[in-house]
Amino acid sequence: MRSLTQLLVLLALVAPWQGGLLQAQARGDERGFTSAVSQRLIDEYSRRFGAPARGRLEAWKRYAAQRKGSPGAEAELLVEVNRTLNRIQFVDDQTHWGEADYWATPAESVASNGGDCEDFTIAKYFLLKELGVPISRLRMTYVKAIRLNQAHMVLAYYPKPDAEPLVLDNLEESVRPASQRRDLVPVYSFNDEEVWIEARGRSGSPKQIRNWNLLLERLDKEMRT
Repeated sequence: MRSLTQLLVLLALVAPWQGGLLQAQARGDERGFTSAVSQRLIDEYSRRFGAPARGRLEAWKRYAAQRKGSPGAEAELLVEVNRTLNRIQFVDDQTHWGEADYWATPAESVASNGGDCEDFTIAKYFLLKELGVPISRLRMTYVKAIRLNQAHMVLAYYPKPDAEPLVLDNLEESVRPASQRRDLVPVYSFNDEEVWIEARGRSGSPKQIRNWNLLLERLDKEMRT
């Protein structure tokens, strides 16, 4: 989790985009998907994170493959994915990665069995995207966590563009409507295609977010492994 000061710095990086919205990669993009995790990447992460990483990555890939073949209501899928990925241990970036702020790829989070709120949110976003949930319904959302007095990230799911979102949070097993999460005050959100700042509505492209660009670079590297 971040301090509120760090969140304000992030907001400064998400200024309105002057050239119009930039589009994300083609919708066929499999970066961050379990299907993009090769045997070579599993071998590499087993060396990097230890032998148990192999079993974690293979179980993650099996889960996604099985879930793709078992269609069901998206609401049920949200609960299942939230609960499944919340089994990863919470570890702050400085302790886990030796950096003040590091956005791990889903494979890194699963293989290392650790991550912070951004990493949980990113992993849920990409898994739900892989399982067929439209990008338009998903937003990675920075909030002010009132009880913790900290910035925090959650995944918001919008069944319709103007609907009340459901909140997937690493601090809670349940998936609840935003109206039942009075402890969270949204600040800004984004997905592959757009950024929304709470006070302004749509405000630009995620390509303005430095950590998102670095994450995509690491995902590209994983795809080449």
